[in-house]
Amino acid sequence: MCRFLVGVSLVLIALSSSETAVGQAAQAESFAPLEQWRLAVARGDAPALAQMFVTSPQPQIKGVDGKAATVQSEVSFWTAWKSKGLTDVRVEVAQEQVPQPNAHVVVAQVTLTVKTEGAAKEYYVVIAQGWVQTGDIWRIAYVQRQDAARLRQPLEQKDLYPASADAKKEIADAIRAATETHKRVLVVFGGNWCYDCHVLDEAFHSPEISPAVEKSFEVVHVDIGQMDKNLEIAKQYDVPLDRGVPAIAVLEGDGKLLFSQKRGEFEAARSMAPEDILDFLNQWKPATTKN
Repeated sequence: MCRFLVGVSLVLIALSSSETAVGQAAQAESFAPLEQWRLAVARGDAPALAQMFVTSPQPQIKGVDGKAATVQSEVSFWTAWKSKGLTDVRVEVAQEQVPQPNAHVVVAQVTLTVKTEGAAKEYYVVIAQGWVQTGDIWRIAYVQRQDAARLRQPLEQKDLYPASADAKKEIADAIRAATETHKRVLVVFGGNWCYDCHVLDEAFHSPEISPAVEKSFEVVHVDIGQMDKNLEIAKQYDVPLDRGVPAIAVLEGDGKLLFSQKRGEFEAARSMAPEDILDFLNQWKPATTKN
């Protein structure tokens, strides 16, 4: 399960202990308090952000390490971006639920655009927030947040590694297609349980990176199960799975092995930047054909 879904479960548990009966969660309309929160982050407005939290009982705030954090530390995390060159804040809601009439749960990806030395970079933070209403005022009662990442974080669990897939056939098909289109093949070993595998795939489909992938590569995902599946394929392409996944092998259009990951280069994909992946793709893309 993706980490943001774990956050949703915790938020729902935290907010469901009430005398009000909790019915089936309903899809909510646009939530105005979240927009006010976004504007406060964009301004770097610490007092406004601090006032958005409940005061009694104390809000439940979990840091990146899962340990309890304070309102001050949470506010400081968001306001610090202004001094780093923050120019834009966007919020993409992944899930929005109303477990109770006076409670609202939001799971979203926050995109922070930071401009330094004339260059703009984007950072991504996945958040789970639980809001409660007292009278006409909504305040934050629960927060769980990931740390900022340079790669967009997956907001849904995709079936990247179908259990029924025939990996050998898919590799053969990819080699055949690469031969016809003068591309190379990226064989990506991993599993649906692997968070970083989903991060890497999200990066492959991002606006910055997808043109390089589509122009030069065919991509095949090879399921390793619980380190007990398709191991002979990993051995064939000299990929040491004990160094972590996702792990990549690069094949020439004729199937010849050009590169195999040896040092777990992509094992911590969540901590990589778009330029890291682009450097790798540019290094292993097919050479330009000379006329």
